[in-house]
Amino acid sequence: MKLVRKSGVLAAIDTADLDAAAAQAGRLGPSVAGIKLGLEFYMAHGAPGYRRIAATIAAQKSTLGPAPIFLDLKFHDIPNTVAGAVRSVAPLEPLILNVHASGGKTMMRAARDAAAESAEKFNLRRPKVIGVTVLTSLDDVDLRRVGQAVPARDQVLRLAELARESELDGVVCSPQEITALRERLGNDFLLVTPGIRPDWAATGDQKRVMTPAEAARAGADYLVIGRPITADEDPAGAAGRIVAEIDAA
Repeated sequence: MKLVRKSGVLAAIDTADLDAAAAQAGRLGPSVAGIKLGLEFYMAHGAPGYRRIAATIAAQKSTLGPAPIFLDLKFHDIPNTVAGAVRSVAPLEPLILNVHASGGKTMMRAARDAAAESAEKFNLRRPKVIGVTVLTSLDDVDLRRVGQAVPARDQVLRLAELARESELDGVVCSPQEITALRERLGNDFLLVTPGIRPDWAATGDQKRVMTPAEAARAGADYLVIGRPITADEDPAGAAGRIVAEIDAA
């Protein structure tokens, strides 16, 4: 089974404070593979804020090329609107973009095509486009309440297979579904995994969780880890502890 590497940790910076986000990116850049920026940050600062974080990461890593950023905006709309949204952010050259897999095959393919067309048109890195399956804040009870009368695991597998059929690069899943997805979809399908909580960190609003070591052994490609790193008194030290746990796995 493929193991996540040290470079597989994406630190989630979820704040509307641009200076704080830049400072966190600067401190964490040398310790992790990249940064995840989500809705809270992007709605407050948009493309200019993204570029500031990207420049901060590039300076810390002293590498050429686009910064390793997962732009976690979870697009979900009619296919034409999602395609337009992807074209709008593709010039930023994120490493990864995501859409909700529940938007359906036509929507996912529109996102994939828009990313590829933008990359070719402007000679840019094509972002990996992945599908969000079931949020890690949801469990079986939550799904039943919104009319999905199947276990979370089954829904994740169904949506992941649909994402594969739609020619996406991978999916976002909880760590509890990694093994089943690897068995069904193989090792060339990207698995990006939030819901990672070290034994020493609080679970918070996450429900389907694992430790970094457990997710590494299961075969995740990227581990998205937020509060256990960013809320710690020593974020870089916390990231180092998590990397050490992954390496030991």
